[in-house]
Order: sequence, then structure tokens, then C-alpha cells
Amino acid sequence: MDILEVVKKRRSIRDFQKKDIPEDIVDKLINALIWAPSAGNLQARKFYFVKDEKLKQEIARAALNQRFIAEAPLVIVGCTDSRISNRYGERGIHLYSIQDVACSIMGMMLVAYENGLGSVWTGAFREEEVFKILKMPPNLRPVAIVPVGYPSSIPSPPPRVTKEVAVEFK
Repeated sequence: MDILEVVKKRRSIRDFQKKDIPEDIVDKLINALIWAPSAGNLQARKFYFVKDEKLKQEIARAALNQRFIAEAPLVIVGCTDSRISNRYGERGIHLYSIQDVACSIMGMMLVAYENGLGSVWTGAFREEEVFKILKMPPNLRPVAIVPVGYPSSIPSPPPRVTKEVAVEFK
């Protein structure tokens, strides 16, 4: 599959089939996450793979009652790791580690699509609640929730800005 085709065809999916994801595909998702680039190759990120129904329900409640989160067979919570500050200080904590998680998740979402899965980046949630639900250590901060599963339906592509609006050559 052509990478640009995957980028263009991937959609934000919020409606999932009740179907488990095979372990070999879950392993591909994990590899996509860990092989993404990171600042100084410090890999200042951690991902929680949540399959437990009770935990998914709690995460959905913490995510402003976005029910589709609990309906996905897999919920991935991407976290920054503040230990990056040992090398990059505050900029590492407040920027680089977030960029690291974002790069990882985007690669994972593309691999998910390539394998027939849908996903959606969810940023609207009460961070402290998710932190407590997953019993995270103090160096971690949840910054994204990504439900993953087989889509029940695929929405039409949303409009995009023109190249002229998005890019300025100098």
C-alpha cells in the first residue's frame, strides 16, 4: 500500500465492531509506536494498552463521557515521560516528549489502517483521572487516548485547506 494513499484514506473512527484484534496485529501496532523517532532517541514516552472492560469504561467517563472509547476492543493511552528533563530541561517536558508521543501515535494509526483497523486521536479528557485510573508513576503524563478497532462504518473525508493556505514558500 502506498504511504500517501494510507495517509489520505485513514479516517477518525468512532464506531467499532465487536471484534477482537489478533495479537500479531497488536504487535505491529506496538512496533509502530516504538520505532517512531524521538528527541535525542531518549524515547520519553510510554503507552498503556487497555483491553479491560471496566478500565475502558472508566477512561471513557474521564474522557467527558465519550462512549465510543469504551466500545473499542483496544484503547491506547499515550504518555509523556518527564525524565526527558535530565537532558532537555523544561523544553523536553513541555514540547519534545509530546512530539515524541504524537509521532508514535501517527505511525501507529497508519499501521492500524493498513491492517484494516480504525482509530481516532482523543485529546479531550480529564488528565488527572486517567492518571489515577491507570495508576501511573509520577513521571508519566497522559496526553492522548486512542481507541482502536475494526470500523463499523467509515466517514467521508473531511474538507482540507488548499496547498496555498497550508504552505508558504520563502
